[in-house]
Amino acid sequence: MENGNLTSIIRQRRNIKPASMNGKRIPDEQVRELLELADWAPTHGYTEPWHFVVFSGEGVKGFCQSHADIYQANTPADKFSQSTYEKLQQQGDLASHVIAICMKRGTKPAIPELEEIAAVACATQNMWLGATEKGIAGYWGSGGMTFHPAMKEYLELGEADKVLGFFYLGYTDEEIPAGKRLKPAEEKFRWRS
Repeated sequence: MENGNLTSIIRQRRNIKPASMNGKRIPDEQVRELLELADWAPTHGYTEPWHFVVFSGEGVKGFCQSHADIYQANTPADKFSQSTYEKLQQQGDLASHVIAICMKRGTKPAIPELEEIAAVACATQNMWLGATEKGIAGYWGSGGMTFHPAMKEYLELGEADKVLGFFYLGYTDEEIPAGKRLKPAEEKFRWRS
């Protein structure tokens, strides 16, 4: 990939599942650089609502165990699945870092919550594009207990705050899949002159 070519980076960004990562560690400094890119997302009223909780090293394993335990503690016995528990427990085994993607509600209540969520999504996309440029695989997942109040409590968030997912980072030895879109672009745009 041509370094610094934004068009190319956008087109090459992919969701690479953690199971396709190889376990190689990303230097923490590179992850900090990605977080600094996130900090340049657009933000209405400068509320800067993005809040990221970074798990690295043994913290990744600890987070995955906690996620599985939250699932077990908050799932009725008749709906509990041992395979789901184990999947959550092992989800980050090959990831280098896991970043909880959170929205901390700004101090300007006139700004719609949707705009705050959009700002966090933009911040995450900034990280993702930076990761793509550096040859780092990324996966934004929102499964498991992402939206359960117990996860918000685990991440020490306030009542008006939200968890939007988890961003897994790592390296992969697998070939990056070709990009695809299911509908032609013309079906998704409308021009009015």
